[in-house]
Amino acid sequence: MDLIGIAEWVLIIAALALAIALSWLWLRRRWLSRAGGTFACSLQAVPRTPRTRWVLGVARYRAHELQWFPAFSLSLWPVRRFDRAHVRAGDQRSPDAGEAVELPQDQRIVSLQGPDQVELAMARDSLTGLLSWLEAAPPGMRYRPSPVSPE
Repeated sequence: MDLIGIAEWVLIIAALALAIALSWLWLRRRWLSRAGGTFACSLQAVPRTPRTRWVLGVARYRAHELQWFPAFSLSLWPVRRFDRAHVRAGDQRSPDAGEAVELPQDQRIVSLQGPDQVELAMARDSLTGLLSWLEAAPPGMRYRPSPVSPE
């Protein structure tokens, strides 16, 4: 096989791999949003370091937790989980000039305080939904008594 034949096979394999990866990302997004309760949500770890950046992602509500998935991951499992009983919404703000370049337009940023402190950026209507979800916990959810041991 000559050099041109090898180059053609390499390009065909690369194009096929790219098509499979893009198809998987599309199917993954469809799978995540099939039951509803999903919204676009970027995440940034706190405290910030010079290398900390916003990561585009998708969040969804599942029972008592908010699950966060990076947008460009092939995994079907959430990278972060926020239990409603252990998370509180903190300050809200608009993106500063440096953040506005990294985030989609018209985003609001809210800090979530809990075991892991993060900031989430999302559209205003998604933020309203998140705050409502956090405040509308079922009665008694904030207090979970320890199970009674049989004697």
